[in-house]
Amino acid sequence: MTLDQGPVDVGEATTVASAVAAAEHARPGEPAGGGGRRGRGRSSREARRRTAGVVPWRVALRKDWRLYTFLVLPLLFLLVFRYVPMLGNVIAFRRFRPGGNPFGDEWVGFYYFEMFIQNQQFWQVFWNTVILGLLTLAICFPLPIVFALLLNELRSRRFKRVVQTVSYLPHFMSIVIVAGLVLQLTSINGTVNQIVEAFGGDPVAFMQQPEWFRTIYVSSEVWQTVGWGTILYLAALTTIDDQLYEASRIDGANRWQQTWHITLPGIRPTMMVLLILNIGSFMAVGFEKVLLLQNPLIYSTGDVISTYLYRVGIQSAQFSYGTAIGLFEAVIGLVLVLSANSLSRRLTGASLW
Repeated sequence: MTLDQGPVDVGEATTVASAVAAAEHARPGEPAGGGGRRGRGRSSREARRRTAGVVPWRVALRKDWRLYTFLVLPLLFLLVFRYVPMLGNVIAFRRFRPGGNPFGDEWVGFYYFEMFIQNQQFWQVFWNTVILGLLTLAICFPLPIVFALLLNELRSRRFKRVVQTVSYLPHFMSIVIVAGLVLQLTSINGTVNQIVEAFGGDPVAFMQQPEWFRTIYVSSEVWQTVGWGTILYLAALTTIDDQLYEASRIDGANRWQQTWHITLPGIRPTMMVLLILNIGSFMAVGFEKVLLLQNPLIYSTGDVISTYLYRVGIQSAQFSYGTAIGLFEAVIGLVLVLSANSLSRRLTGASLW
């Protein structure tokens, strides 16, 4: 038996048909028309991505795969030479014998950590590293900023290029050449002592007296790294809008006020990122230069953790002991990076992550 319900509205029929189709395609246990909670969440995420202009990584990889191929070699380098060797840190907790198991023969726990903690010579080397790292950070970090600001004020492009080229050149010199120059200049018959004798003084054996090592090392670092360090700051200076300087000149600001209120805030993110990186690596004082400059007469101030590890871990074949010291140094560097990054993010809003 059928009942006559009158004419059917076309729009209503279309709506009913759509609802039936959605119900047929809906997953069991999920309400029709919405695709379920998972479907609604996926659609909302896609809508937010489209609104924010975010391209899915699959689409970006398929579109720009040629550019991403340039990352293959750097990633392989990091994997092979940075991450895989981290597996060897296990011998800091195991007794390693040459020719035996590469991951140690027996578990000894914190035995090697207790050895260097109780070793007075290690703490002397540790504090030498801290003092030398702090001196290098306090002197070599702000000087590139000052030098970049001075170069930015030069009006003659030719003179500016000449100064930049001369200041960059020491960075491209080998550490061996730099150390040789330092030893020749500071020797008994070197240029520095010739100048001292010209003024009526007595020659000084600089590289045989411990109190002179830190001064000589930091001075050589300034000469070699300051010019190269200005590159990033000069690049950051080019991003500052010139209209800010024009507006400040209209308001009557002088050059010092423009530098303090416009230039320095403009390069502050770059300054903070480089400061975080330098703080994280200041414990790793340059191994090559220190090793080439030092001698047994200046170990009291010139022996650092890296050279101590070389003598104890490599030359004396105490691999587990040296690994424990290296792991201790790495943990300190990690803590310093995390602390500096968090402090920078809270104070200035600029950070590595």
